[in-house]
Amino acid sequence: MFQFDNSYARLPERFFASVYPEPVEGPKLLKFNEELARELGIEADFSDPARLAAILAGNVVPPGAMPIAMAYAGHQFGNFVPQLGDGRAILLGEVVDGRGTRRDIQLKGAGPTPFSRRGDGRAALGPVLREYIVSEAMHALGVPATRALAAVATGEPVYRDHVEQGAVFVRVAASHVRVGTFQFFAARGDNDGVKLLADYVIGRHYPELAGSGNPYHLLLRAMARRQAGLIAQWMGIGFIHGVMNTDNMTISGETIDFGPCAFLDEYNPMKVFSSIDEMGRYAYRNQPGIGQWNIARLAECLLPLLDSDEDKAVDMANAVLKEFGERFQKAWLGVFQSKIGLALEADGDGELVQELLAAMHEGEADFTLAFRRLADAAEGRDDGFLACFKAPARPREWLDRWRERLAEEALSAEARAAAMRRCNPAVIPRNHRVEEAIASANYGDFSVFERLLEALEKPFEERPDFAEFMTPPTPEERVMRTFCGT
Repeated sequence: MFQFDNSYARLPERFFASVYPEPVEGPKLLKFNEELARELGIEADFSDPARLAAILAGNVVPPGAMPIAMAYAGHQFGNFVPQLGDGRAILLGEVVDGRGTRRDIQLKGAGPTPFSRRGDGRAALGPVLREYIVSEAMHALGVPATRALAAVATGEPVYRDHVEQGAVFVRVAASHVRVGTFQFFAARGDNDGVKLLADYVIGRHYPELAGSGNPYHLLLRAMARRQAGLIAQWMGIGFIHGVMNTDNMTISGETIDFGPCAFLDEYNPMKVFSSIDEMGRYAYRNQPGIGQWNIARLAECLLPLLDSDEDKAVDMANAVLKEFGERFQKAWLGVFQSKIGLALEADGDGELVQELLAAMHEGEADFTLAFRRLADAAEGRDDGFLACFKAPARPREWLDRWRERLAEEALSAEARAAAMRRCNPAVIPRNHRVEEAIASANYGDFSVFERLLEALEKPFEERPDFAEFMTPPTPEERVMRTFCGT
């Protein structure tokens, strides 16, 4: 089924713990991503569904797999924990896809590991389905993210606040190396481990840096640039990660770990959904600053590699952090210029965007729908856009200024509207729709889950058959809190 080539498992033993998945009682395949499987060169035998489910749940370890739990540390809500690691995830191994890219195959919820910290190592059905939905939605939206290969029911209960159905999520990632992986070695004064990990990351993710004058400085810069661009993309779709701990930031630049994540309904820059983010550390507007803070923690780990002179190393790291802020601002402005239909950059565009966001905040406008309906306004149909606001006066004034700015460009109304619809989604995994899919699945009905996945396959198209997925929640449907699921 898998053609494994396991590079991470060939690193020294202190990088991971060898551990086998713990078999479950009654594995049953709930969802298999056939398109992704073909991309990965995985041949699934559907003639024997019981064996396929057993492999994907971890009951049967396929040939060539070298199951490991990766070691890492991390700052969790600003507090450093020197040892975390994969407490409920087991890396089966790596495959090389059709484009020559190495990808991890990981089982989440496959049983306890040496890093489980007295936990059961299991996952509940709800969080598994949430991660499946959101990771595939992010991919369809063009945002770098881990992917969903499969969801498998275990046939066993898990015990959280109440008894839930158990499940295993099969996750695919460019790798699972995190900022926290570097912190694990740095916290132990293991500079050799930091260097070995940095060399591994360069070889796997940034091979163009190998052999350069100072590859570790360039690695820090490349990582910072990827994260700045990624977070700008998050901001453009109203995505709130919810738990931007350093152990949840990948070195590859992919979005990872969708536990308490959510999407904005009405625009509020200080919006928080995660039940564990009581102080709003990871609120929507705080994400760029936290991204920079996380890169600073990575820089601390790499200081001994940047230069033997500590002062010079600090200066190099600070230059990268300064550049992060500049690159994020440029990327953010580029994202939002496209969202409001601007093809060229001009002075005042940032203020124009901020005025719109302020009007949206004051008018409690739905983030996704307002930008989508702005594309209609580009063709002269203002009613849908104005209807997104509690009061039309301020957005109407903004439209006048916006049209003055559009007059500076030669793009036709039709071409501009089409371009806007290519970057402003009609359908996102709205929180109430995700919760609806999970609630139905908990009662054995997966049709809502399947239909939501189908709606999210083409997020930039307005398809009449999926019109209900464009609709914001009613006050009664709003999801106010999301939960990590551990």
